[in-house]
Amino acid sequence: MTTDLRPATAVLTELVQRVRDDQLDDPTPCAEMTVGALLDHIDGLCLAFTAAAAKELGEATNQPPEPGAARPDAGWRDRLPARLDEVARAWLSEDAWTGMTRVGGVDLPGESAGAAAIDEVLVHGWDLAAATGQRFPDDDPALEDTVQVAHDWVVRFVEQNPEGVPGLFGPPVPVPDDAPVFDRLIGLTGRRPS
Repeated sequence: MTTDLRPATAVLTELVQRVRDDQLDDPTPCAEMTVGALLDHIDGLCLAFTAAAAKELGEATNQPPEPGAARPDAGWRDRLPARLDEVARAWLSEDAWTGMTRVGGVDLPGESAGAAAIDEVLVHGWDLAAATGQRFPDDDPALEDTVQVAHDWVVRFVEQNPEGVPGLFGPPVPVPDDAPVFDRLIGLTGRRPS
């Protein structure tokens, strides 16, 4: 089973391109992470998940998630869209979704790593939108498949970690069962959709 990350990475690319320089020090929904640090984190997760898709295990896949630098390196406005495109293309391969791989220092099935990549792109896209006063297009039909894959993966993850995992997710925030799937995804990751 493969899921096309391109609709999600396209949304995140648009959000990244609209970030103003004067917003880099602003807070985000990610505890203790500024907009600049979030952009740096997105840069790193692109490298890690691209390597994980190709099963190129090494430095990029061996490190657990860490807070990003306070500001992204110079050239981030051009580099991030290119890296988001690379990660999306890497997960188009059926081989990426099979066998075992590693990301964040954790060995896991390719299917789980792909779902985690989708979750990272969607949720951090929402974080970036919320922090910079942009609208995340959660009702875009092109995102339907990716949102469902991320939601289903996070449900399983939260069942095993109901209090959250520091550095990854906070404890889930209650969201009505009849709320849109995207809102339930955001709530499961410890964020308030509103």
